[in-house]
Amino acid sequence: MTTPVLVTERLVLRQIGEDDLDPHMTLLNTPAVMEHLGGVQPREVIAAKHAASREGFATRGYGFMIMEERATGEMVGHCGLRHVAHPLAPNPEDFEIGWVVREDRWRRGYAFEAMRAVIDWGFATHNAPRIVAITTARNVGSWRLMEKLGMIRAAHLDFNDPAMPPAYNPAIQYALVQGQWGPTP
Repeated sequence: MTTPVLVTERLVLRQIGEDDLDPHMTLLNTPAVMEHLGGVQPREVIAAKHAASREGFATRGYGFMIMEERATGEMVGHCGLRHVAHPLAPNPEDFEIGWVVREDRWRRGYAFEAMRAVIDWGFATHNAPRIVAITTARNVGSWRLMEKLGMIRAAHLDFNDPAMPPAYNPAIQYALVQGQWGPTP
């Protein structure tokens, strides 16, 4: 197991380790979970994302993490904080949050719980001036969670991704600035 970074009431968010690729491929890289993220990805793509997360922690102290249930120790998701990674986004200097939760753990509030902790961490520890989240207009569950987190639609940051089918464009962004955030009590 790798180093825990954040702990919430029900979750441990920990750095990604070398042994996490196989469970990630099985539990998180599924058609349902990846529906709004370009579909199931090849092993090499997920491995590269894991390597980028490890590099982010090594060089900047943040990145994406594995989300585990405290009660069971099982991997239930992937989430974290990074700089906007999409090369076509107009705001590469912003911090970006993201998440996926395995299908059999949907509707338990895990993404909300994890993202509250990640946003607190981004503002308090990493002094992020603004945190954004990127999705598509079709991904209603995602942007509703962004709104529940207090994020505000930032249409001026939208962009088209020609690698995605037309129905997934534009990529839309929600944003939250440090002064708008009320940390978890």
